Amino acid sequence: MSANDAPRAQQPSATYDSAFLKACRREPVPHTPVWFMRQAGRSLPEYRKVREGIPMLESCMRPELVTEITLQPVRRHDVDAAIYFSDIVVPLKAIGVDLDIKPGVGPVVERPIRTRADLAQLRDLTPEDVSYVTEAIGLLTRELGATPLIGFAGAPFTLASYLVEGGPSRTYENAKAMMYGDPELWADLLDRLADITTAFLKVQIEAGASAVQLFDSWAGALAPVDYRRSVLPASAKVFDAVAGYGVPRIHFGVGTGELLSLMGEAGADVVGVDWRVPLDEAVRRVGPGKALQGNLDPTVLFAPTEAVEAKTREVLESASDLEGHIFNLGHGVMPSTDPDALTRLVEYVHTHSAR
Repeated sequence: MSANDAPRAQQPSATYDSAFLKACRREPVPHTPVWFMRQAGRSLPEYRKVREGIPMLESCMRPELVTEITLQPVRRHDVDAAIYFSDIVVPLKAIGVDLDIKPGVGPVVERPIRTRADLAQLRDLTPEDVSYVTEAIGLLTRELGATPLIGFAGAPFTLASYLVEGGPSRTYENAKAMMYGDPELWADLLDRLADITTAFLKVQIEAGASAVQLFDSWAGALAPVDYRRSVLPASAKVFDAVAGYGVPRIHFGVGTGELLSLMGEAGADVVGVDWRVPLDEAVRRVGPGKALQGNLDPTVLFAPTEAVEAKTREVLESASDLEGHIFNLGHGVMPSTDPDALTRLVEYVHTHSAR
């Protein structure tokens, strides 16, 4: 079942007619909807103030803090959707994987997964493991009203890359060595991660999320043949498992221009596109029946307003023939971005795209 096929009763009634969800369903919209990846956070002074002295993972487990951080960019920028504040490793931490997010480094895993015995670290995720997520989304949906909330999770490949490497990597040599050298172990690892990711998304949807996004941040490191054989089945399993809820499913990765058709094939309703591929070319690669999301280069926001508007017009014009388009950056908001530049960008997109 796609988002288009879902009965209206399955959608949260307050958000069903929002511009964001209409665009996901490839329906006519009053204006192009806008939200930003990493909008709930690092560029906002109010975010830094409420997070002061609180480690990242701890901040993801405090429902009232999660609610405040998620709402901050909605208040400030008037975006068309909120993105749930969390981190892709939260479900791994919740099932007992010994990891931490080191400032300036990223997720660091104490015991990387390198053998079949190491898979024992990955038990099933239950709703009780992430009860704080259910509580936070309940608080958020009451505050957001008609503004949709996007739930999210890390895709199996990206989670596997952290687990096998033990932390961030530029080359993914350990992960790829397992993928090429022990494909059965690799497939079992990704299959188990697909189940954990599915459970995490289901918790968010059942608590009230109006859409979900699967972040395969590092999938761009793969050749198409390896993605199809060794990654796509696990991502497809996740999308298929949540299809019955009828909420739009978004798929995003960085540097994935050569993978766009495969990412669409995995089962999402919306395919995110980074800034490297124009949207009119991206739609040709993805194929019919999908909305697209993207794709302003995040660094454009450091240029003067006139330049930002010029590049924004280019994105909107390249998307003019799309059935559904959600404006976003081609990756996350950079920490040193001027928040006022984001506010101006939202206003410009809304005004320039008004139907």
